[in-house]
Amino acid sequence: MYLFYLGGVQLPIAPSKLQVKINGNNKTITLINEGEINLIKPSGLSDISFDVLLPNVKYPFASYTDGFKEAEYYLGVLKLLKTSNKPFEFSVSRVLPSGNHLFKTIFTATIEDYTITEDADKYGSDVWVSIKLKEYKGYETQKLNITKKSINSSGSGGGNKTVSKTTATIEKNRRSDKTLAKTHTVKSGETLWAICKKELNDGSKYKEIASLNGINNPNLIHVGQVIKLG
Repeated sequence: MYLFYLGGVQLPIAPSKLQVKINGNNKTITLINEGEINLIKPSGLSDISFDVLLPNVKYPFASYTDGFKEAEYYLGVLKLLKTSNKPFEFSVSRVLPSGNHLFKTIFTATIEDYTITEDADKYGSDVWVSIKLKEYKGYETQKLNITKKSINSSGSGGGNKTVSKTTATIEKNRRSDKTLAKTHTVKSGETLWAICKKELNDGSKYKEIASLNGINNPNLIHVGQVIKLG
């Protein structure tokens, strides 16, 4: 059995096929009198692709960790992951019928693109989605700080003279690739629109957040409810 997770959300039906392409950056050059040689370089970012069926019917073979949700919910998750402009964790767990766990695949990734197909002849009321992910690696930028300082020193004739000294320092700023799931606990008097405005700076995202949390009526939330924001 395979368990697929996108940003912590389990897909109800695991894809039957997963492709992970480990891209290479090696370069072949030709030397005079030596012919071709291969310059070995670190591997590039991996490409991950798979197709998944998102059901609108509660099938007995599907897995729902938080209760049955229709395809619209998972389409909302995909849209949020794509438009958030943030990397997320993609993982695949492999479990034997005995319950023993095999190895696990984990990537920090971004959604490059996905294609939604609705075909009544093939899938009935269900939705077929082809997803392409790209491995994400954090990086750092460097800031060069230059300072000038005047120093008084004694000259050869006994007098004082001012010398200007310039120093340069490099400040490293590493961009984090950690994407912790953000949540908000509903307080008295709050609406989903107001929460999105406060936490995401965009109240119009309330429908996406409602879909992400399986909320059928965005106007009905209760005090103490934990809302996933991404």
